[in-house]
Amino acid sequence: MPRDTNLLAGEIVKLATGQPVEPEPEPPAKNPAAIALGKLGGKVRRTKLPKARRSEIARKAVNARWRKNRKSRP
Repeated sequence: MPRDTNLLAGEIVKLATGQPVEPEPEPPAKNPAAIALGKLGGKVRRTKLPKARRSEIARKAVNARWRKNRKSRP
């Protein structure tokens, strides 16, 4: 049964009047390889980056946060 109240009401009317009810379409299947990669997150990227590059990325993020905080202060 559909979650949308209007669609549900339409299904009930069709059932009550004897009209044929179309089955709800199946959601598309997800790619198992994409799911596995998504679960790994940044762990794989972190292992592939050299330490100097990881430090550079972290330094850039910290500077961006500090710049943002300075702008919000009076």
